[in-house]
Amino acid sequence: MARDEDPLVIGGVIGDVLNPFTPSVALTVVINNNREITNGVELRPSQVVNRPRVSVGGEDLRTFYSLVMVDADAPSPSNPVLREYLHWMVTDIPATTSASFGREVVFYESPEPSAGIHRLVIALFRQLGRDTVFAPEWRHNFNTRSFIENNNLAPVAAVYFNCHRERGCGGRRS
Repeated sequence: MARDEDPLVIGGVIGDVLNPFTPSVALTVVINNNREITNGVELRPSQVVNRPRVSVGGEDLRTFYSLVMVDADAPSPSNPVLREYLHWMVTDIPATTSASFGREVVFYESPEPSAGIHRLVIALFRQLGRDTVFAPEWRHNFNTRSFIENNNLAPVAAVYFNCHRERGCGGRRS
């Protein structure tokens, strides 16, 4: 797929949250009603109250992955001063399993956007080994790029969805 057709580029995830990378591991994210999350799908907070089910591909069972879910537009798309807000982090996920086999180091907090349409990014990273990734001290102003660098991670997959308040969306503000 050409870079200009990549939904992560079109949605601004590449640029705002991640540097360009080549996806190399299957990542399947399913919400409670057995709906798979695909790039750019629109969801209401009531649809993502519970943490999603995440399946991770890979081949080598000795490989471990970390998963983060961040709001790229906190507290609002027109003023994302808390970019990025960390909603969830799981480390030490063995290849070919699910996030439930990993270590949840930042418990899931469901998104509750109050203004505008927020991009929620779920990104998967290959770790150097087990117990090599550490949780941040706080959720707000999380920086995925710094997290990658500080923990020697390699991005391998990502997906994002758009989330807006239950009634009305307030529109996307740039």
